[in-house]
Amino acid sequence: MKKALAAVMLASAFTVSTAWTGLPSAQAATPKDLFVMATLLDEFTSLDPGEIYELVPEEYVANTYDRLVRVDLKDPSKFNGDVAESWTVSQDGLTFTFKIRSGLKFHSGNPLTADDVAWSIQRTALLDKGAAAVLAGIGLTKANAAQNVKKIDDTTVSVTTDRRYAPTFVLNVLGSWPASVVDRKLVESHAKGSDYGNEWLKTNEAGSGAYKLVKWTANDSIVLQRFDGYRIPLAMKRIVLRHVTEAASQRLMIQNGDIDVARDLSPDDLDTLSKSGVIKAQAIPQATLMYLGLNNKNPNLAKPEVWEAMKWLIDYQGIQKNVIRTTYKVHETFLPEGFLGALNENPYHQDVPKAKALLAKAGLANGFTVKMDVRNDYPYSEIAQAVQANLALAGIKVQLMPSDNKQTLGRYRARAHDIYIGEWSADYIDPHSNAQGFVWNPDNSDASSYKMLAWRNAWDIPQLTKETDAALAESDTKKRAQLYEKMQREVLAKSPFVIMFQKVSQVAARPGVTGLEVGPINDLVSYRNIKKQ
Repeated sequence: MKKALAAVMLASAFTVSTAWTGLPSAQAATPKDLFVMATLLDEFTSLDPGEIYELVPEEYVANTYDRLVRVDLKDPSKFNGDVAESWTVSQDGLTFTFKIRSGLKFHSGNPLTADDVAWSIQRTALLDKGAAAVLAGIGLTKANAAQNVKKIDDTTVSVTTDRRYAPTFVLNVLGSWPASVVDRKLVESHAKGSDYGNEWLKTNEAGSGAYKLVKWTANDSIVLQRFDGYRIPLAMKRIVLRHVTEAASQRLMIQNGDIDVARDLSPDDLDTLSKSGVIKAQAIPQATLMYLGLNNKNPNLAKPEVWEAMKWLIDYQGIQKNVIRTTYKVHETFLPEGFLGALNENPYHQDVPKAKALLAKAGLANGFTVKMDVRNDYPYSEIAQAVQANLALAGIKVQLMPSDNKQTLGRYRARAHDIYIGEWSADYIDPHSNAQGFVWNPDNSDASSYKMLAWRNAWDIPQLTKETDAALAESDTKKRAQLYEKMQREVLAKSPFVIMFQKVSQVAARPGVTGLEVGPINDLVSYRNIKKQ
């Protein structure tokens, strides 16, 4: 599932109509109440939280809109209230009732009530765009959202799911960007026909979050301003996100003090700037895994001995050290570090004799020839070439099939690949987001409606599918974690997935910049506590 201009400004002089490109350049550090970050903004096609389904746009929404709850990054099994001050779960586990904080206001000045909360969730389902798929995970659809999401009174909202789920799963869904609370009165005033204000919200904002939108210039910048009506004090008056695609440009900008944080520096730049004291880099594991998917429609790739042999042929440490260094780390289980129940166990390493013995046991002592679909940019091509060389050590001859991401994904989703090398990113920080991908396949036929990763690789797994469903329904958090630990060990031992690496976000900040919270997914990035000395 994913993404230079050296200039600063005086915050007191910057107005809504001022264009960034018209500002003078500067050699000094940015003002203390202005935070400037270089990142990638080319995924933006809309600002509507009910429509977006891309990574960096989720980060924008997380800081301009509130939602019912937010996950506790220190303990992903716990949640903190956002607009909800408390919540309860019915005895049958189906209905979640939220008490809304009093006195909250939107950026427009309109009061935030239970009606706004209920309507916002209904609206995402009724729009039925990309974000609606997340709500569908708890059974909220275009057909039933109006009945299952209700305003009880001005301070109470109830959400009823279609079946019993683990409470932590439901809260993760309702704490994600598709459940963002929008200003109903403002949005409906801009509605055209039955579009629920979607055309207007594509380029505007109607939230109650810590920051409000000042200006969005596509593929250039986003400017946010502190919402002084927010419920906690905020140190930064302005937040500016700059679209800077080249790592070298980001390096020059942070060296010159033109930006406070760079999100996409190369490993070499990170090393050099850290050693010189220009930056302080923080490594945050991301909920993105790089893996090989082996299509069981290929008779050779359908053999469990081949699956295991490939896992023993990969030089994980060598690839990490020489190709991807600080941007990925070795990780071999299907739950990323930071998730409930995640196992940080990496039992496989390169052992060519063991791999050859397994191939001989499979009747393939002389190896075989196979194709690998690979995205033709960094780091996919470089990792694929290393894997190609690793597998050749046991006679597995890999023909690389490079193409753009759209083409490789198209073949993968059509089960038309042999081996696919790519990434899987979670939508929310709940183990089901990954379990559903890797170990859930209720219908292995070509006509299946459930085309997750196990299906794409034609891996028929009725027992693991049952285990995934059981873990999703388990209300005891400790027991639920144990179920996922068990499944991870099963997949480590026997599966057509060679999970190799977990992505690591390297956040480079100038000295004195603190408080930028970066979670394992973009939806958990927060600007609220940013400070500058």
